[in-house]
Amino acid sequence: MAQARIGVIGLGEFGIQHLRCFRQMGYWGEAQLVAACDNNEELLEERMAEFDFNGYTDYEEMLDNEDLDGITVVTPDYLHKMFVVAAAERGIHVLSEKPLDVSMEGCREMIEAAESNNVLLQVDFHKRFDEYHIAMRQKIEAGDLGEIEYGYAHMEDRIEVPRDWWPEAAEKSSPGWFLGIHFYDLARFLMGGANGTRVWATGVKKKLTSLGVDAWDSISAKVEFDNGATIMFDSSWILPDTFEAIVNQGIRMVGTDGLLECDSQDRGTITCNYDEGMATHNKSFLRERYDKQGRQIFEGYGMDSIADFARNVNVLLDGGTVDDLGEYPDGYDGLEATRIGVGVHQSVETGDLVDLTEL
Repeated sequence: MAQARIGVIGLGEFGIQHLRCFRQMGYWGEAQLVAACDNNEELLEERMAEFDFNGYTDYEEMLDNEDLDGITVVTPDYLHKMFVVAAAERGIHVLSEKPLDVSMEGCREMIEAAESNNVLLQVDFHKRFDEYHIAMRQKIEAGDLGEIEYGYAHMEDRIEVPRDWWPEAAEKSSPGWFLGIHFYDLARFLMGGANGTRVWATGVKKKLTSLGVDAWDSISAKVEFDNGATIMFDSSWILPDTFEAIVNQGIRMVGTDGLLECDSQDRGTITCNYDEGMATHNKSFLRERYDKQGRQIFEGYGMDSIADFARNVNVLLDGGTVDDLGEYPDGYDGLEATRIGVGVHQSVETGDLVDLTEL
């Protein structure tokens, strides 16, 4: 069985999860973490010391010098396209973090680059890999809810994310792109690939601008889908620093015959101490353990979605085709989620109802 040779571009707050995933896949002979790239030299040196890979500050140099089967792109939203296209043109399979791009044109360019070079383009919509969401989809597919009529989803970060983690990048993004995109895709996934048709949205700028960060505090959107359902999406990143988790999130769906609700934030694991106060922990997303050799291992759907890419690459390296991969979030899923995101932001800016089928 092949072992995909993997490179990672972007080693920040979430890039480290990709490094962890591929390192432990190396323990099991499933993939090799070969190289990684970041323009922050201090961070790069720190990650190299911990994870043992060939480090680069120039992504093209990495793509040209290393014999890579696949790369993962873990950079701010608006930078994805140049890395994805560069890899695809070199025949390297790609996993991009969400959103695939913040424009329809960018998504289409990436899809074209992947298809014309016969490479896999996958998007890390990890909420599809959450066992709770999979159970919801199974219920919906079984007809337990009848026909979906409406629903509601929310995803909210503590304010430290745009204020402290990456304020400059936050000004080029939004809670709709950084957070809402997860649930735009999840709604499609739960409803069997339904596509958005119309959207009306509003946004607020107050808290972050008062802190010198020119970004939306929150965005609320009502999206109509081609199956007749309408879903409300609230996204924000201004929750207080004292909130019990870094992210608050959940989704509910109501149909002609029933409803489903999932609190994606509070999975029932709670701690409290004098230093940190009350906290909840989503161990379904990421949990740490040590194997019998004393090696640090991370499990959960946050790892599963990344590992799925390397396993898909292995199938292709062993002579399989895309048809052999089964279901996975591909470039067209990325395009449709971005279609909703583009419509949401157009509506926020103009105040108009946006026809998504015209984008």
